[in-house]
Amino acid sequence: MVLSFLFNIRLLDVIDILLVALLLYALYNLLKGTAAINIFFGIVAFFLVWKVVKILEMELLTEILGAFISVGFIALIVVFQPEIRKFLLLLGTPGFRTLKRKRFMFWRIHLSDFYLDTDTIVQACHNMALSKTGAILVIALKNELQEYVRTGELIEARISEQLIENIFFKNSPLHDGAVIVVNNKLKAARCILPVSKNQNIPIQLGLRHRSAVGITERSDSIAIVVSEQTGRISYCKNGVLTTRVEPAQLKNFLDKELNIN
Repeated sequence: MVLSFLFNIRLLDVIDILLVALLLYALYNLLKGTAAINIFFGIVAFFLVWKVVKILEMELLTEILGAFISVGFIALIVVFQPEIRKFLLLLGTPGFRTLKRKRFMFWRIHLSDFYLDTDTIVQACHNMALSKTGAILVIALKNELQEYVRTGELIEARISEQLIENIFFKNSPLHDGAVIVVNNKLKAARCILPVSKNQNIPIQLGLRHRSAVGITERSDSIAIVVSEQTGRISYCKNGVLTTRVEPAQLKNFLDKELNIN
C-alpha cells in the first residue's frame, strides 16, 4: 500500500508539499517571538487532528471539526489582523527585499550575533535608581518592535549613560514613555507600550511595570523598569516580572539572556 502510494506521487504533488512547507516556515518566522505564535501552533495542531480523525473515518468528530475549519478563514483574519497588516505593508514597501536583519521570511536576527552594551544600561539604571528617576527600557531581540517604535520619537543613537538619563529626566519632553533598544542602539523614545491585564500584578506597582509585563507578553523582548517612587530596579521577560533587583543581578540576567560572556 505504501509503495503504491509512493508510485502515485506526481511532480506537482512534490511541488505542492514544498510550497506549503515554505509558507509555514515563512509564517513561523513572521510570528516567532510574538504572542500569535502560540495561536499559530494551536491552529496547526487543530488541523492535524482534523486530518487524523478524517483518515480514521470518525464521521461525527470529522463533521464537528470540519465545521470549525470551514469558518476558520474568517477567524484567522480577526486573530491575525496585526500580523496580516504587517505582512501587506512589507510587500507594498519598495525594495523591502534589501532590508537587512529583519525577522521576515528568510531574514532573521540570530542571538549569537547579537551584541548589547549591558554595562552602560546597568550603570544608567543604577544612577536613575539612586536619584529615583522613573524609567522603562525595552530591549528588542528577534522581534524589532517596529509597531511600537512608530509610536515614539525616532532617535537612532549610540547607547550612553548620559543619553539614557537625560531622556528620563523628569523635565525632559521624552521622559514620558519607553525607550526601545534595537541592535545596541537607542531606536526611539517616548514609545507607547501595551498595558498588561494580568490580575496577579501587585496593585502597588504602577503603569511602567504593567507596560513592562504587557510588552514582554506580546514579544520576546526584555523590559527594565526603574521605579520613580522607590528607586528599585525590576526586569521582565515573557510576562514574568522580577522586582527588587540589584545592579549586579541585572547585569548577570542580561548577560545570561543574551549569551554574553
